[in-house]
Amino acid sequence: MDGDLSFLILLTALFWSALLLFSTLYPHRLFNSVFVTGALFFTAVLVLTLIFEEATTAFVFTLFGIFIILLLVPFLLIFNGITMIKREGRSLANLLSLFLGIGIEIGEIAFLLDVVFNYALGIEFFERVNMLLLFVGISVFYFSFLLLLFVLYIAYFQFVPHRYDFEYIIIHGCGLLNGDKVSKLLSNRIDKAIKAFHKGKDKAMIICSGGKGTNETISEAEAIAGYLKKKGIAEDHILMEDRSTTTEENLIFSNEIINERGGSRRIALVSSNYHIYRCVLLAHRLKIPCIGIGAKVAFYYWPSAVIREFVAVYTTKRHLILILIGYLLVISPFIYMLMIR
Repeated sequence: MDGDLSFLILLTALFWSALLLFSTLYPHRLFNSVFVTGALFFTAVLVLTLIFEEATTAFVFTLFGIFIILLLVPFLLIFNGITMIKREGRSLANLLSLFLGIGIEIGEIAFLLDVVFNYALGIEFFERVNMLLLFVGISVFYFSFLLLLFVLYIAYFQFVPHRYDFEYIIIHGCGLLNGDKVSKLLSNRIDKAIKAFHKGKDKAMIICSGGKGTNETISEAEAIAGYLKKKGIAEDHILMEDRSTTTEENLIFSNEIINERGGSRRIALVSSNYHIYRCVLLAHRLKIPCIGIGAKVAFYYWPSAVIREFVAVYTTKRHLILILIGYLLVISPFIYMLMIR
């Protein structure tokens, strides 16, 4: 017991240390999600080992807990999808969590049926069906695991420590209500930026970033600036970037303003908590030094929003190649079994 406990303490400490170190030095790197997962897993095993006084039992209970969570996830996503439809309407974006929940549920059922056919019933007639079910199940579990890693790091990303001596605070805009009013989603971002502004030792310049959409009568930048003034932020601390239509353009055009003004380039990006990781990732690619500050969103809105971010991040060329290589490695045993049959 003492040896197992010492090893678990060491392993847990190593994962947490690696997480804190690399997430501070390289917050934009997705490999930090592996450290988050490992740190949480071995922390759970360690706590259960102290309770049961048996490392093997703690390990089994932790794996069983993960299995139960995985079984519950599709039901939670389906429930969230129904909630999104009721509150936000039937747009494709609002249906994402519902579709994903159904997809994961199909994969889990396929995997469980394969186990039943192969190991419980031993029905050879269903051999081809078993292979198909196994392929579907493995594929769904692989992409579900990637999503889990992403979600855990997005959640952890909100707690990455940072300083507040910013020279510039960039607020990422989003759609306006009725073409000219600040939405709840956007007001949360602005309020978060105002808090960061007041925490700073030297008063920063706040850049309101966002152009005018086709269904908007004013630019998002103008709406943000108006909200800031109502909250008591002086006009000489407000800058407007009103040309952008995407997150990347938010960064490019805001950075142009910063370059024109000069200074030490201590930059903070403020957006919704589900979106801020991608903002920092894009900023790193554009060689813009910054940290990210995430604003809260309604809980029911978070799953669908995170799924959209997951798709946006993992469909970039670099990440897409990596996940496809990983997928081929995962299904290679399945392909081998097909070839030798």
